[in-house]
Amino acid sequence: MKVSLSLDSSYSEDVAIMVDVLRASTTITVAMENFKKIIPVKGVEEAKNLAKDYNAVLAGERRGAPIEGFDTGNSPREISNCRGNVLVITTSNGTRIMEGIKAKILIGSFVNAKAVAREALNMAESHLEIVMAGVEGRFAIEDYLGAGEIISHLTGQKLDETALGALMASKDNLLVNKAVQNSRSARRLGELGLSEDVDFCLKRNIYDHVPVYENGSISGRD
Repeated sequence: MKVSLSLDSSYSEDVAIMVDVLRASTTITVAMENFKKIIPVKGVEEAKNLAKDYNAVLAGERRGAPIEGFDTGNSPREISNCRGNVLVITTSNGTRIMEGIKAKILIGSFVNAKAVAREALNMAESHLEIVMAGVEGRFAIEDYLGAGEIISHLTGQKLDETALGALMASKDNLLVNKAVQNSRSARRLGELGLSEDVDFCLKRNIYDHVPVYENGSISGRD
């Protein structure tokens, strides 16, 4: 199995894992416990309209901050207190990335790294691509290290050089935590009073379910 790592865009037509550690991947994984369906969208107005149509809980952020009038932000801690049939969510990076991926899409981060790796191996035929959401097209170290954590559970596969680099970089948990906590994204969240979200997003393998994106919505797979 070929395993590759890319930023912001995707070229695999087999299976892809979208990684947006801070925070879309983590928030969506947490939300799967309390919602039957999650609908990720790019635009704020589209999200508002869909939430009305589905009588859904509305979550989202722009530049890390909650959006005025929404039920909740893009916070894995806050979303754990929300429940319903449908969640509509819009984020700056993670939800935008999924629209451009042709492959079957799984959503992964530190909190479900082992489970998403296992499910990806079950689904993929020849090429597993891990797609880092980044920040507005720029490299984000938290996604690189989160990808490395997922790759660490893909034993025996053929890693390209970027995937191998991420694997090697993610081996020391203490260094990884420090790097993520000092990242550009984490500093921004800290300014917004959301540093506890960063710490939550660094928890390893606390969820066994895997969010799967198909036909415009996300459902869970155990």
